[in-house]
Amino acid sequence: MKKLGSLMLALSLAGSILAGCGSNSATSAPSSNGATGSTGGTEATTPAADNKTASNLSGTVKVDGSSTVFPITEAAAEEFQIANPGVQVTVGVSGTGGGFKKFAAGETDISNASRPIKEKEAAAAKEKGIDFVEIPVAYDGISVVVSKENSFVDKLTVDELKKIWEPDSKVKTWKDVRPEWPAEEIKLYGPGTDSGTFEYFTEAIVGEAKKSRPDYTASEDDNVLVQGIAGDKNSLGYFGYAYFEENADKLKLVPIDNGDGNAVTPTFDTIKDGTYKPLARPIFIYANKKSLEKPEVKEFVKFYLENAPELVKSVFYVPLTDDKYKESLAKIQ
Repeated sequence: MKKLGSLMLALSLAGSILAGCGSNSATSAPSSNGATGSTGGTEATTPAADNKTASNLSGTVKVDGSSTVFPITEAAAEEFQIANPGVQVTVGVSGTGGGFKKFAAGETDISNASRPIKEKEAAAAKEKGIDFVEIPVAYDGISVVVSKENSFVDKLTVDELKKIWEPDSKVKTWKDVRPEWPAEEIKLYGPGTDSGTFEYFTEAIVGEAKKSRPDYTASEDDNVLVQGIAGDKNSLGYFGYAYFEENADKLKLVPIDNGDGNAVTPTFDTIKDGTYKPLARPIFIYANKKSLEKPEVKEFVKFYLENAPELVKSVFYVPLTDDKYKESLAKIQ
């Protein structure tokens, strides 16, 4: 879990200390493979809710998938384990596509996804007898960023982004994008091909999912992308909004003009009202229906949805409406 997100969550939910179970322990951090729970560390400082029904639960909840959804699910896992110390929630990061492969193989109870499941992925799950519930959890705005040291990129149009990222791109330097920009080589960073963010970005910008120039630094770990972009003044990359907010001191957001002449920066408001386009999108978790028959899994998903507005905001994403969360709660009941 990002330290800042954990701190904000603890502050935003501080009132629950009085009503909750009163547990106190250190804030957790993800392990080197991006997982939390028994593989990742200890628990957060403040329970998000007093869940007396769930307090005697035991067992394991296994989650994997999107790095974009990871911070929200990790926050939920940390808080849930405080209220339910007998339950171990592990949260891995293998990208949306990689997560769906594990989900379809029955290796996980819940899959984090930064895009809707594809027909072939759903079919693969059903072949294994796995039925599932799709649960939207937040809105995200894919953020295009450069290094804080970049002084000349003021905005980019969708057409310019396409020119940079399309499979047969001839863009090598910033001058290739705009004549007035320096003839310095662009160093590109982005998610790997198993990432839902990669698929969404390429479809929205290039026009076809998974169609991208190959000569860029790719990683399923967004923190690797953050460090790469921050350390290179001629860098350009993209990832979920939360990762920018966590690193705003060393990165610069690039406003995006979708063709109407207005360059819009992703913010809480522009993502929520849809004016940040075409890169604003919903993000999801998928729950295995058979897994939901296990009390520990069902209670975790209920906890996740009941506390989603606070959890989502604490890690810099945009919550859905209360009605949306209630609809999803009804699905799992």
